[in-house]
Amino acid sequence: MTSQQNSTTKLDYGLILSLMLMCIVSCVSIYSAQKTGQYGSENFLLKQIFWYIVGVGIISIVIRFDSDQLKKLSWYFYGFGLFLLLFLIVAPDSIAHEINGAKSWFQLPGIGSLQPSEFVKVFLILALSRVVVDHHQKYLVKTIKTDFMLLIKLGFVTMVPLALVMQQPDLGTSLVFIAILLGIIFVSGITWKLLLPIFGGFSVIAGAVLSLVVWYPNLLEKYLHVKQYQLGRIYSWLDPYNYQSDTGFQLTRSLLAIGSGETGGKGFGHRDVYLPESHTDFIFSVVGEEFGFIGGSILVSLFFMLIYHITKAGLETKNDFYSYICTGVISMITFHVFQNIGMTIGLLPITGIPLPFISYGGSSLMGNMFAVGLIFSIRYHYKKYMFSSEA
Repeated sequence: MTSQQNSTTKLDYGLILSLMLMCIVSCVSIYSAQKTGQYGSENFLLKQIFWYIVGVGIISIVIRFDSDQLKKLSWYFYGFGLFLLLFLIVAPDSIAHEINGAKSWFQLPGIGSLQPSEFVKVFLILALSRVVVDHHQKYLVKTIKTDFMLLIKLGFVTMVPLALVMQQPDLGTSLVFIAILLGIIFVSGITWKLLLPIFGGFSVIAGAVLSLVVWYPNLLEKYLHVKQYQLGRIYSWLDPYNYQSDTGFQLTRSLLAIGSGETGGKGFGHRDVYLPESHTDFIFSVVGEEFGFIGGSILVSLFFMLIYHITKAGLETKNDFYSYICTGVISMITFHVFQNIGMTIGLLPITGIPLPFISYGGSSLMGNMFAVGLIFSIRYHYKKYMFSSEA
């Protein structure tokens, strides 16, 4: 028997604290970055504060939806995301012109740039979670055949938005889609007898593609339509100082900025290294230069705290749909953090992926707040009972 006395619905205050601390770090870093003189009178700090306020509004809306409602809405969100990506392709230049060789943003009067793929990431998490739950409810007995069917379903749902994003082209976001897919596949219960040969094959293909990048780049440009600037990012990653006057400039300046920060940093507002666009994708370089290794480590610890609370929510809930959502959000944020910090210190190629909750950007911040709003919803609708027992 189960007693429902003292039933409480609660907010995750640890998650709230994590977001508050990240908001402070973001505002401090962006304020310092915009003082380099590159941006003129542009005030990114006020804009970031505004987007954080909008993000809180998004969380306050999303938190009201329970599991059943989110499940019902998942395909509508997914379809809306595909519509935005398709419309972006055919949209006139007046509202969607190319920026740095990519057509990834809508330019909206009074709002600014809006990148739909940032929201599609979260829509994809909802859709994939729905696919896994529906599949397991339909096929109660697992076999190699049913697992393969689930793998095909997950792959198809991911490949549609992935193809549309690659059309822009946006390699960084495409990699995030793949990271979300892999994370959900790993916890979906698909047998390793299927996963090992498939992922082994993909590893061989990835190695072959990297070899082509180094030795036969013309084949990639001709048959896979890989852009020259994308190849340049690989070359500048492998040998940045040989390309520091061109594609390697950003990376070499980032390495110099972070390295010059040493252990304790130069102090707030004391920056000597000029780094373009440091308020967006290279915000970690600002943290590294001003606050050193200690500051960078504290920031990474904040992300560990955030991931811990999301993981805790996923483990405590008894709802499989919620658990898969948590997995997708963890995969998305973890990949973002790993890729962004990795590219600023030269461990990974530059892909233009922002640092979640820290980099300036309305679309990125709203998408991440939407994702965290789903976690708040899990905690908000999770009922904890003081007295419970099973007969």
